[in-house]
Amino acid sequence: MTTLLVIAKEPRPGHVKTRLTPPFTPEEAAALAEASLADTLDAVAHTPARRRVLVLDGRPGPWLPDGFEVVPQCSGGLDERLAAAFAGCDGPALLIGMDTPQVTPELLTVDWSGCDAYFGPAEDGGFWALGLAEPDPSRLRGVPMSTPHTGAAQRARLSDLRVRDLPRLRDVDTGDDADLVARSAPGGRFAAALARLAPAAGR
Repeated sequence: MTTLLVIAKEPRPGHVKTRLTPPFTPEEAAALAEASLADTLDAVAHTPARRRVLVLDGRPGPWLPDGFEVVPQCSGGLDERLAAAFAGCDGPALLIGMDTPQVTPELLTVDWSGCDAYFGPAEDGGFWALGLAEPDPSRLRGVPMSTPHTGAAQRARLSDLRVRDLPRLRDVDTGDDADLVARSAPGGRFAAALARLAPAAGR
């Protein structure tokens, strides 16, 4: 069975979702980040898994549901931090971030038969999910992160594997992203938080 990894930052003002400021204040951006993280963790909590691991920059808060192991992120660039998350696994693992609150248990329930890797591309050119049947950290080290070509570079690292592609999703990076993601998952915490905050932000 799969280990599900979530890599995330503690939702503190000024520490997360800085590209949402403006139109939102740092406190409002942190509230949206917390709602996004809570939706993501809820989806993971309802997905069959061998282990559920939160790889966290910061400290856990009341948004953390039961059933998760919490491990600190290592130092270094994002590629090193993702690689270290996989290095802590001893079987098939699927990693996602905290920026896709529209994710569902159905998307995260993967079948490894005849498959070595899963790849979930993001609209911004990155990726929202990466799964490895054999969690080899070298598949991530050295991949340039946070560029429009990150997804293509990471996908190329999997070229010798049997890869199944997951649906393309949108990360919440900007205010426009937030609007579109909330519309795609109107029943979630993120959509509710955005509805409360958007009038104050003049959106």
